[in-house]
This record gives sequence, structure tokens and C-alpha cells, in this order.
Amino acid sequence: MAIRKELLDELLKDYKNPEDLLGDSGILKQLTKALLDRALEGEMTHHLGYEKHCPTGKNTGNSRNGKNRKTITTDHGNIDIEVPRDRSSTYEPKIIKKRQKRFDGFDDKIISMYARGMTVREIQGHLEDIYGVEVSPDLISTVTDSVIEEVKSWQNRPLEAVYPVVFLDALRVKIRDNGHIYNKAVLCCTWHYNGRA
Repeated sequence: MAIRKELLDELLKDYKNPEDLLGDSGILKQLTKALLDRALEGEMTHHLGYEKHCPTGKNTGNSRNGKNRKTITTDHGNIDIEVPRDRSSTYEPKIIKKRQKRFDGFDDKIISMYARGMTVREIQGHLEDIYGVEVSPDLISTVTDSVIEEVKSWQNRPLEAVYPVVFLDALRVKIRDNGHIYNKAVLCCTWHYNGRA
């Protein structure tokens, strides 16, 4: 997911210390809440089969019925989220299940989903690995479509002109020490900067 430099600049414009980023009301916590709320709305849209305020949803027998507030514990502290409800009470949240209070490693899991290339099948397999939940490709498409603008802006972000790269490797050699021969690892380091070694 590409995040535009301008968006990062806007998010970090008042940044003065780590508390602004990682604290109780920090950016990371707010971003996690916003993504969870958006994903839950995407799940509800998939469950009902129509977007919020869409006229095709009239007289379907089921519709949105407000939200429940819920506090979950994450690696960054407690976060209050809003779980949507439907009138017939048939909606079962997938990303944060009913009665689930702990959500470990949320940020790492989301980053891992994007790092796998974001194909629907890979995300489906990853969600099953992480949450133990079988979800349909259609559900994944609906949920990812609800955050597609953020994904596109991150993918289209401008890249830096120069990236330094360091390669570390070990060469196994035999060393004689006090009459004994041992296998030792000799570390080799090469660096590349702007195409030069």
C-alpha cells in the first residue's frame, strides 16, 4: 500500500516527540482504529450485498442498524472501535470477532498481507493462517475495495533517488588454534550506494 509523502507530511506536521506517534492518542493508534472501522464497514457491505445509503437495499429484509462500541487491546494499548450491526443480527464480524478482546500484532499482520503482493488468494490464505477464519474471495475484494484509495496512494508514492544497500555474508574457513582445527565464519560485507560498490 503506497502512502503519499504529502499524506505522511500532513500526519506528522505536529510531530514533536515519540509520544505523538506511539502514545495514547498518537497517530499509529488513530490509524489502526480508522483501518479497523473501515474494514468492518466493508465486511458489513459484503454481508448485506449493497453499499450504505444505496437504494437497492430498501425492502431487502435486512439493513444496517447502528453500531456497537467495543474496546480491544492491541500491542499499542486499548483502541475503541465501532462494530456495525444489522437488523436481523446475522452479521458476524471476521477481522474482530464477537467477544474478542485481544488483537495481537495487528500492524505486523496488515503489513504482512501487503508484503505478500495483495492477491486475493494470498490474502485469503494469510487471513486463514492468522485468524483461523475461512473467508470468501468476494469478501476480501469488498474489504480491500473499501481501502483501495489508501492502497493506490501508497503504491504510487515517489521513491527516493538513492538507496544504500549493505550485503552481509559469511565465509566458512578452517582455522588452526592450539593444534586443533575449527570451522569458523568470516563475515564479508559489501555495500552499494547509487550504483557504486
